[in-house]
Amino acid sequence: MDKKKLQLLEQYNKALMLYKQRKWKESLEEFQKALEIEPEDGPSLLYIERCKEYLKNPPPEDWDGVFVMKTK
Repeated sequence: MDKKKLQLLEQYNKALMLYKQRKWKESLEEFQKALEIEPEDGPSLLYIERCKEYLKNPPPEDWDGVFVMKTK
């Protein structure tokens, strides 16, 4: 694995850990840092949108980490 991919993976995992802890703002910032490494990283782009949604409309307290689409 090249150095850039390894950096991306480390950054993504840091952001994902924050996401799972319901720290939407911090997670969003960390996913954006992942995009600085790889601007076209699909998973980071997806989680950025989810973080923005959860900042506006947080999931219930018993949230299990699963994202439920409201629209198609």
